[in-house]
Amino acid sequence: MATQTAPVGAQAHDTFPINGTDYIEFYVGNAKQAAHYYQGAFGYELTGYQGPETGVRGRASYLLVQQKIRLVLTSALGPDGDIAEHVRRHGDGVHDIALWVDDARDAYEKAVERGAESVHPPRVERDDTGTIVVAAIHTYGDTIHSLVERRGYHGLFRPGFERRGPRYQPRPTGLLHVDHCVGNVELGKMN
Repeated sequence: MATQTAPVGAQAHDTFPINGTDYIEFYVGNAKQAAHYYQGAFGYELTGYQGPETGVRGRASYLLVQQKIRLVLTSALGPDGDIAEHVRRHGDGVHDIALWVDDARDAYEKAVERGAESVHPPRVERDDTGTIVVAAIHTYGDTIHSLVERRGYHGLFRPGFERRGPRYQPRPTGLLHVDHCVGNVELGKMN
């Protein structure tokens, strides 16, 4: 078996640098109740909301923040659709581990060129506070990675979210940032 080594003095580099975890989105049966629990049990602060009242149909999402961690808790508002099906299949759980990148178009193209399966190509979301670019690729199971470029965005989180303050101020628990995520592969499916 032949092995290939890098020339002496060669610098390693990332194909597309990842700046960190942008957010983690959970699909849950009751996002309002889950948001309340995450606030009380883990010290997250409710900072934003998206749903019918903000012009988004069929879903409700609560943005929770603690230090550099952003969680989005999303529920379907009816029995049909991708969100409801995900919850039926898996219960409450992670759907999207979003990665913060400098250039979502470039990151997406490089990932797909190297074999990643597309969820959706880069698309621009905009409101009066700027634009973000978001693309997404499949990982394993029903989990995806969104590739988020927000250098042109100066709003709360992303278009469609409105600022919401908590009814009470939770006590932070000391969580600072996401340092890693682990995926559990089904028994007998790891290659």
